[in-house]
Amino acid sequence: MLDQPLNPRDPSNPGAPIIPRDTWDNPPHHRWTFQHIREMTATAQIWRGPGPVRALPAATQDLGAITFDIGGEKRSVAQFLDGSFTDGFLVLHRGKIIAEEYRNGMKPHGQHLAMSVTKSITGIVTGILAGRGVIDVNAPLTEYLPELAATGYKGATVQHILDMTSGVVFDESYTTPGSHMQKIGQACGWAVYERTDWPRTMWHLILSLDEKEREHGALFKYRSIETDILGFVLERATATSLAELISRELWSPMGAAEDAYITVDDGGAALADGGLCATLRDYGRFAQLLLDGGARDGRQIVPAAWIEATRNGNGDLYQGIYRTVLPGGAYSNKFWIEDTKRRAMWARGVFGQSIYIDPDSDFAVVKLSTWPEHSSPDRSLELLAAMRAIRSALGAD
Repeated sequence: MLDQPLNPRDPSNPGAPIIPRDTWDNPPHHRWTFQHIREMTATAQIWRGPGPVRALPAATQDLGAITFDIGGEKRSVAQFLDGSFTDGFLVLHRGKIIAEEYRNGMKPHGQHLAMSVTKSITGIVTGILAGRGVIDVNAPLTEYLPELAATGYKGATVQHILDMTSGVVFDESYTTPGSHMQKIGQACGWAVYERTDWPRTMWHLILSLDEKEREHGALFKYRSIETDILGFVLERATATSLAELISRELWSPMGAAEDAYITVDDGGAALADGGLCATLRDYGRFAQLLLDGGARDGRQIVPAAWIEATRNGNGDLYQGIYRTVLPGGAYSNKFWIEDTKRRAMWARGVFGQSIYIDPDSDFAVVKLSTWPEHSSPDRSLELLAAMRAIRSALGAD
């Protein structure tokens, strides 16, 4: 495991090898690029606003000696952090920072790519707008995006894409040649435009999805593109860019300390499914807002009813491979639900991005990582075991 990021821009060595444009977002380059996304692709600012920063008081403890069992072995939190390609780690309990670590060259003011944690943030912005009646989640998508009548999304509702229960065919595979997920790489602006037969923007990729494999609402199946559709719904309903919506509705009201930013495609559309970059503490402020029922200083920012509805996700539609990590879980409003009894909310992204939020215990964990794998059930289970052990040691069970 590397102690230092692979920095290709060493001032003492001008003209050093350049990160390949077609693999900059993959190992081993991501050890550096996930903290330098603005140097790799186009982005839009998410302004923190003019208001005061939300304080996060510290009551730090040494959590490294806490142990947990995983795969029949005992492991410590220190060993877990050392072995899981950690870039940033933050633990919150009862409104205070219990632990905070920066590794791999990450700094407190530095932003880190969130990958699919972005989906959960987009879902929360949807909840804010739904609470004001700007968005009707039970309305058909075509009420906001009539162009989708010519796609497989005809007849699907906003709630279907919030819960990823549409019946549209979408291949989420990162490795299958020509998969929809590979096409996203080009369409979102991250990859060099080389395939003239592939869509060049996210909007054109969405318009190409004309196949269905089941009825809408029948089953959960993870489809990244559906959060991008949601982003277009929010923009069309408000005549406002997604970056500005996140700033106005969430980032500024919650008291972020730093601007965030989000990647954009050749058409200027933000990557709602995975392009947000922010600091470790600001991800923590997002988590604390949800722990506090969506309120800050007496102002209700996220409707409490939206948070409660998210936590009450429908586990009946959550089947198959998804039960490997969360056997009693669910997926709701762009959050994974740990299990339908405890109802902890979990925002997750590839390569190990994670925000775990347990309102009943007033406990949250942010973990920013650069795993060598896109996804790993074993690493996810280890992360869950570590977080549960910390929660128990803090007396939060």
